[in-house]
Amino acid sequence: MGLLDIFTGGSGPEKALKLKPKVVQKYGDPATRQKAIQQLGEMKYPEAVSVLLSRFTITVDPLTTDADEKEHTFELVKSFGKDVAVPPILEFLRTSEQAASWALRLLGELTSEEEVISACVSALQHLSAHYTRNPEKKVVLLHHVAGSQDARIPPVVVPFLEDMSDDVKIAALKALGTFKYEPAREPMLKLLTADETARRVQTSALGALAEGGFSVEGYQEKVQPLLVEPYALGNDQRIQRRA
Repeated sequence: MGLLDIFTGGSGPEKALKLKPKVVQKYGDPATRQKAIQQLGEMKYPEAVSVLLSRFTITVDPLTTDADEKEHTFELVKSFGKDVAVPPILEFLRTSEQAASWALRLLGELTSEEEVISACVSALQHLSAHYTRNPEKKVVLLHHVAGSQDARIPPVVVPFLEDMSDDVKIAALKALGTFKYEPAREPMLKLLTADETARRVQTSALGALAEGGFSVEGYQEKVQPLLVEPYALGNDQRIQRRA
């Protein structure tokens, strides 16, 4: 530590970390929080990005102030550039249960879509192996990969068909629907025909099975009574969506 650090409260990275309590302060004078955010934006350390990202994990009143601060924080993080900002964003996406949508939005600005999908795949792999109480992050990630044809996606999505949250199951079915990924057929059919599966999840499963062109072989008797409009079972034992 240099002489200047003694009078300014430590080195740049240390100063950044010391500002975190002010950044996540929900109550009191908002000027304190806003000043800390601005100070962090003027630093060029990865630690400053990490602390700025924590602002996305809280909501303050009024909501107009919250939205303005988050947009300002977003622009500040983006201004750090790819080399400095992306590593802490990836770490935040992997470890934080909140604000995944902000992290993905930042990655979309700073990297290619292929790199964003890679980050989603990595985060989903981590989530499938670690319990998390909040389903929001899983839903955000699954919605982001839906529609992509990256072959890495289906294997990491299938485990979420067994998630406790119906919203997560539906998001996983939507992501799997565009793939003709054979290993997903049986898990989707098991989910569709399970006694405890909610009706809205069953409807999503019918849609995913129809879109994937999968046969219901081995499950026909269980599937038949679950068919609702616009779905029907064809002669080839595949679920069809009627026009």
